[in-house]
This record gives sequence, C-alpha cells and structure tokens, in this order.
Amino acid sequence: MGAAVEPGMRRTVLVTGVSRYVGARLAAMLSADPAIERVVGVDVVAPTHDLGGAGFVRTDVRDPAIAAVMERERTDTVVHAGVLATPRSVGGRVSMKEINIIGTMQLLAACQRSDVVRRLVVKSTTAVYGSSPRDPAVFTEDMTARSAPRSGYAKDAVEVEAYVRGFARRRPDIAVTTLRFANFMGPRVTTPMTAYFELPVAPTPLGFDGRLQFIHEDDGLEVMRLATVGDHPGTFNAAGDGLLTLSQALRIAGRPSVPLPTVSSTLVGQLFRRFGLVDFSGEQARFLAHGRVVDCTRLHHELGYRPKHSTPEAFAEFVRERCVDAPLRRERIVAAEAAIRDRLHGGRDA
Repeated sequence: MGAAVEPGMRRTVLVTGVSRYVGARLAAMLSADPAIERVVGVDVVAPTHDLGGAGFVRTDVRDPAIAAVMERERTDTVVHAGVLATPRSVGGRVSMKEINIIGTMQLLAACQRSDVVRRLVVKSTTAVYGSSPRDPAVFTEDMTARSAPRSGYAKDAVEVEAYVRGFARRRPDIAVTTLRFANFMGPRVTTPMTAYFELPVAPTPLGFDGRLQFIHEDDGLEVMRLATVGDHPGTFNAAGDGLLTLSQALRIAGRPSVPLPTVSSTLVGQLFRRFGLVDFSGEQARFLAHGRVVDCTRLHHELGYRPKHSTPEAFAEFVRERCVDAPLRRERIVAAEAAIRDRLHGGRDA
C-alpha cells in the first residue's frame, strides 16, 4: 500500500486532459474541495469548459517538460484523466495512440523522478476486459480479458494499465488508484457511446443483444474526487447498478435500428466511420454485440461509494436531455438506412 499524504501537508493536484469535459469538471470540483489547496490543469489545448478555481498550464504530456511543470508546482497528487477514446478529435489513431501511450509514459517518468508526488489516480475503463462470447457473466477487478482488446481505446487502456502497474512496483511509496469506468452517460458528457445513441438510425449486430452498463457523469466525477482526496490505492470497477440490453436502450431512446451481420466487427466499425456516424472502433462494435458487466463491490465497500444513479436512470437522463428529436424525421431515417446498406453491400474495401 502506498503512503498517504500526511495530514496538514500542502496539497497540490495536477489534472491531465482538462481541455475535455470530464477533466475540466473534475479540476473545477477539486478546486472547490476544502481538502485541496491548489489545482493545476494541463493539456496541449486550452480548455473550453470552466475550470472553476483551478489554474491552467498549456503543455503536452508527451513532452518531458511535464516533469518541469510538476516540479515547479510542487505537485503531490496527479490525476491522469487524459487517456483519449476518440481518434477523430486529435487528428487520427496515430496521434491518439501517441497521446495515450507516450503521454502516459512521460507522466509516469515524471512521477518516478519526483520526491514530492504521493498519490496517482488513473482514469481507466472497463473496456480492458474486452467483449467476447466467452466472457463471464460479471467481471471482477482480479479477472483478465478472455479475448484481449486488439485495437483502439481499449487496447491503449490495457497498455496504460500495464505501465501503471510497473510504476506502482517501482514506487511503492506512492498510492496508486486505477478507476475502471463503465461508459459515462448523462446530459452533458459526449463519448462514442452517447454519439451512437444520438444517431438517426442505429446499426446493430444481427442476432446479438449486448448487456450494457453505464455510469452517470456526476457519479463518475464523484468517484474520481473521492479517489483523489482519500487514501484508496488499488483497482476499482465503477458502474451504476443494474443493466440494459442494447435493444432496451434503443427503444428507450426512440431509435430505429438496422441489424447487420457480424461477420466482421471491423467492417461494422468502418461503417460508423465511413459515414461520419460516430467515432467507433471495432472493439466498440464488439461491445454492442457481447456487452460487458462488472462487479462494483470493491467500489462500494473499500472506496465507500455507491453511485446515486443506476444504469437505467443514467441512460434515462441522457435520453431526456439529448434525444429530444424523437420521433425522428422519416427522411433522416431513410437516408441513414440507405447509407448503411450501400456500404454493407458495395464498396466493402473502402
């Protein structure tokens, strides 16, 4: 177990990824927390969301200069919320992988050299468990993927966690907390999964109906806050109680669907990207087919938090706020259906 920050010790928290919604909101929440003296947000792009009382330093976590920022700010707590799930937002998969992997390596190297850092919190994902027909009914934190993720955000998250575990072994004096979140869902957060449910018509895997879990954005942020201000080293699954099947979620959202053969989840992912429907990878397409459910007992008992919103409640709030155009205009549905079917039956090599 890593060493806790001593009572009365000067608390300075560095948060990565503050140009995006979750990182910015977390920085703002922490800056208002009486347990925190100062919060510094870092990102390569200036934030568009309010950081509250947090400061901002423009820097790239891929650059070794991040160590100089941490030293100058005398950072004792680092929250790595900058692992990206959307390649299109940063110019493509190559840039996304560099930010996720090289950025994490540079950040950990800076923590490794620091004589001040005492706590590291990493925002990860339940996608590290993969999605396959051989999965157990429920994943606990001690389980590994039956079919390891082979692409995209999920593969990056697996690598990030491997680097974090290595760091924890080298610096046992630093308390390391890894938070594996289900898909964030809510009225304001934007993710590949929220974008999917906002499509005019949703491609679905023929013959499959994946079991889905979500965590409300407010609950996810509170989990991150508690991990930052408390002393809870270890790995924690985080999801709202209950689940929805894909078909149930689409009915709630009022979205018609087009079932597609799941001959190749890569093809399905190409369909999404080709027509600009959503920033989806093959791994996320497999998730729609097979789903994923995790056990959150450790979160409830050791971190002491049970999400206030269940999975159905988080999704219902998202639908109320974001799916306000239902019933959809028929011409939008027809156009989207035609685009999907044309891609499926012709131009498969695009």
